[in-house]
Amino acid sequence: MAPAQDTMFRSADMSMVQLYIANEIGREIVNALGELGQIQFRDLNSETTAFQRTFTQEIRRLDNVERQLRYFHTQMDKAGIPLRKLDLDIETLAAPSASEIDELSDRSQSLERRVASLNDSYETLKKREVELTEWRWVLREAGGFFDRAHGNVEEIRASTDDDDAPLLQDIEQNMQGQNGDGDRSFSVMNIGFVAGVIPRDRVAAFERILWRSLRGNLYMNQSEIPEPLVDPTTNEEVNKNVFVIFAHGKEIIAKIRRISESLGADLYAVDENSDLRRDQIFTVNNRLTDLGDVLRNTRQTLDAELTQIARSLAAWMVIIKKEKAVYQTLNLLSYDHARKTLIAEAWCPSNSLPLIKSTLHDVNNRAGLSVPSIINEIRTNKTPPTYQKTNRFTEGFQTIINAYGTCKYQEVNPGLPTIVTFPFLFAVMFGDLGHGFLMVVAAAAMIHWEQKLKKVRDELFGMAFYGRYIMLMMGIFSMYTGLVYNDVFSKSLSIFPSAWEWDLPENWHPNMTVTASLKDNYRYPFGIDWMWHGTENALLFSNSYKMKLSILMGWAHMTYSLCLSYINGRHFKTPIDIWGVFVPGMIFFQSIFGYLVFSIILKWSIDWYAIEVSPPGLLNMLIYMFLSPGTIDGEALYRGQATVQVILVLLAVIQVPILLFLKPFYLRWEHNKAHAQGYRGIGETSRVSALDGDGDEDTLGDRSSIASEGVAIITQDLGGGEEHEEFEFSEVMIHQVIHTIEFCLNCVSHTASYLRLWALSLAHQQLSVVLWNMTLGNGLAKTGALGVAMIVITFYMWFFLTIAVLVVMEGTSAMLHSLRLHWVEAMSKHFMGDGIPFEPFSFKQMLEDDDQAADLQ
Repeated sequence: MAPAQDTMFRSADMSMVQLYIANEIGREIVNALGELGQIQFRDLNSETTAFQRTFTQEIRRLDNVERQLRYFHTQMDKAGIPLRKLDLDIETLAAPSASEIDELSDRSQSLERRVASLNDSYETLKKREVELTEWRWVLREAGGFFDRAHGNVEEIRASTDDDDAPLLQDIEQNMQGQNGDGDRSFSVMNIGFVAGVIPRDRVAAFERILWRSLRGNLYMNQSEIPEPLVDPTTNEEVNKNVFVIFAHGKEIIAKIRRISESLGADLYAVDENSDLRRDQIFTVNNRLTDLGDVLRNTRQTLDAELTQIARSLAAWMVIIKKEKAVYQTLNLLSYDHARKTLIAEAWCPSNSLPLIKSTLHDVNNRAGLSVPSIINEIRTNKTPPTYQKTNRFTEGFQTIINAYGTCKYQEVNPGLPTIVTFPFLFAVMFGDLGHGFLMVVAAAAMIHWEQKLKKVRDELFGMAFYGRYIMLMMGIFSMYTGLVYNDVFSKSLSIFPSAWEWDLPENWHPNMTVTASLKDNYRYPFGIDWMWHGTENALLFSNSYKMKLSILMGWAHMTYSLCLSYINGRHFKTPIDIWGVFVPGMIFFQSIFGYLVFSIILKWSIDWYAIEVSPPGLLNMLIYMFLSPGTIDGEALYRGQATVQVILVLLAVIQVPILLFLKPFYLRWEHNKAHAQGYRGIGETSRVSALDGDGDEDTLGDRSSIASEGVAIITQDLGGGEEHEEFEFSEVMIHQVIHTIEFCLNCVSHTASYLRLWALSLAHQQLSVVLWNMTLGNGLAKTGALGVAMIVITFYMWFFLTIAVLVVMEGTSAMLHSLRLHWVEAMSKHFMGDGIPFEPFSFKQMLEDDDQAADLQ
């Protein structure tokens, strides 16, 4: 019988299949299945380490190619060369052959050597350029130091008046002893010097260390290099200073050199003779000119090489990722050495079986093999993974459910009703026609320019863009509830005539309080009457209305969700879940909160003022219903109310022991009955896999021989399922007690939790009113030229704050509260979220995940 059509109500029908693939085309088969993205392979080599698997060498080789491609990308970023992006939705890459992969690997290897060589040469030349530049600055600045040291004795004397350093005194005496000519060299005076360049942020520490180490026996000059120099190793700009240090003796000079080098200073040779210094500067300038030409040519060659690589790098990265994923998948397969056949077990949607078979057939035909690849469906008691088919519209809503947990296989999917209930509960809290319209416009714009906006790489925008259809539905529902509340940017719409008319006295004046009365035979046809806006008791009216409405919607939402547990019990053919959990739970819930909802509707339908009776308080009624059964506080809501309430309380109390004991004792009775009739317990089945040959070699041989002839076979995995524990009554009983206590308490807390619909709706409405009054309300109150300016200023203030506060912040808050109502209040009634997600081998999904991970980094 053909499998049923897949819907969102339940997970798709899944089949476990066994594939027999000729070793020669194993790579091509897996590649084609990866493009298909409809099959999830099982690991048949779980007991084998990663290093012992068949295709480990191929994966290592591809890892090396992937490293080389990342190296190219890094060098391109460093050089500022843009990578040509690959739009996988438009551009398709044909599956490469094994020889093409080998060619790409060899080409990548040669390109890496060439780029690395050019890069090393460029960095070496750049480092040499920096050294020559520093040397030129040292020669320039040190020249001034030497000139002052030789010719300006008065400056030295002034600097040594209050200094005890003997070096400076020696310099002064020796220079005066040469008849004032100042031509005696430092070597004759036994004075040495050290010249170099040091980072500016280390100058202070450098001076302190020298002073303390040499006890002031030095003379140091320094000056700042005006332009920052580029560090070739880090490619960062560094500010540096030139220094020249004079001192006595070779040992002290050597000590200065060691201190300088330890602090990262670069030392350079400088001649004290001015003519020789000019020759050095001339030589350095010529070297810098020649080096600049070589650097320019090297940079151009490297950029040209990287630009050429950039045209194909994105495609190469995709190809290598796919190829690596293929071999990783091949490592999950079992290899039959005798028949040179790869054997795989996998899950796939039953409706995709014809497509998978045709794909295998096409690959076989292209390869020209006489032995076909075979796919066989296997009956098994393993729990299949859950696969929910989605499209662009439903994907966001299903993600909301998957963020909480995955449905069990064939369990009712909460994602389907969430398409309606999630935006509707949001709209109850957010209800405003104007704010909803702004949200619809934003969502419609993202949907219309979907192809362009999907390329925007921003995390916050990406979240909004992913939920564009959710935002569209939230906006549409908010417009509807805004019409019901008659709220448009805190104002009302007088679409229909009001059902109220003011009773104005003859002596009425603007400061007088007046009341309104209902018209005889007319009621406002839709939503809240616009006459309520601006009245003194408008908040009291909307407060009572929305509070009771939130209880009604909470009851409806939870009742609907509780009914889904009945559908699950019926589908899985577990009547005990229906009679032991659903029925008593439903009676308990309706006896209390179903009765409260009935009372609210009944109270709304009675004209209490017409019968001149004070309406009863429903909260006190519910409290006295349990604290004092049979007692009515105040006026009765209807005749026989006390008797009905006593019956409902008794019904609710009776359901508690049923919830506690019926299911555990039934399961124990069923377990004992199965043992008495000689059946195996659930946990006593032995594993018999389609691949195991233990104890049945002939069977495996028969399967393989049939497969080699291309005949479809069906095998059965008698055990092979999940590890079920032996039945323990105590554990079942404890679990049921916890479930019962949670259910009974949650009926109260969850119903009260829906009051957030009332609270956030009032908060949103009042914030909207306050914002209007503080911005546009003030602007519209002014007249003349000042009024025009105020209207423009206050409009922009109002519009910006409306978007930022009322739409974005309030919208996010309402969305999170709606999410909580689904995850906790509704889904806890029927949903555990402990299913196994279907994770097919899909190139498309793999590349999307890698792209998202790259964006986050």
